[in-house]
Amino acid sequence: MCTLEKRGNLFILTLTGDTKKDQEHRLSPTLISSIRAALAEARSQAVNGSVLITQSQGKFFSNGFDLRHAQAVGAKSGSAEAAKAELVRMVDLFRGVVADLLSLPMPTIAAVTGHAAAAGLILAMSHDYVMMTSSRGVMYMSELDIGMTLPDYFTALIRGKIGSAAARRELVLRSAKVGAEAAVKMGIVDSAHDSAEEVVETAMRMADELGKRRWSGEAYAGIRKALYPEVCGLLGLKDSTVMPSKL
Repeated sequence: MCTLEKRGNLFILTLTGDTKKDQEHRLSPTLISSIRAALAEARSQAVNGSVLITQSQGKFFSNGFDLRHAQAVGAKSGSAEAAKAELVRMVDLFRGVVADLLSLPMPTIAAVTGHAAAAGLILAMSHDYVMMTSSRGVMYMSELDIGMTLPDYFTALIRGKIGSAAARRELVLRSAKVGAEAAVKMGIVDSAHDSAEEVVETAMRMADELGKRRWSGEAYAGIRKALYPEVCGLLGLKDSTVMPSKL
């Protein structure tokens, strides 16, 4: 599922899997719950100067919602409607992950070393910084290809994070499979690197630099929420005013 490691003020959330299937890191209710538990633990231990890095094992960062799980629910009940209802439930559950990341009282970095598709791409984009390997993996919003509209908070996050209308059109209205260099040009990714190891090393260096600033986590989260009012409104995240402690 996932693990959370603490190294000083650095939290490293790793999506894990023992099998090739597990290493697609499809967002099932179980994995969503596991991620939220890890983020809650990081929040509870946060201090000024904390930073979170999210990474993954295998060839995928995350392959989106676990459609096979939804299909299995439908097959068990003998109802296609039950499968659709389970997918809707996963969409609703995943709102909590995006809300947790956007309100987390510390800078966040996604070290993307494999494919990030659909909700998996939204997971990456919910971080403050995204770094990606050029050697493998694409960013891909697959909803159009599978005949599904985007959840409202997906669209709001994409609008808030990607400034170019042309880039948004390419991503969601063409379902383009975007490599790392193109993702940088489109404003989806902050930097592209030659290998997975370089992605992680760069993320670690950035985390160290950010952590040294020892910013107030409460102020950081408040400013972040104010930057993305549309998606935060849909997620029920309220603005907060934080004043200097030494006034």
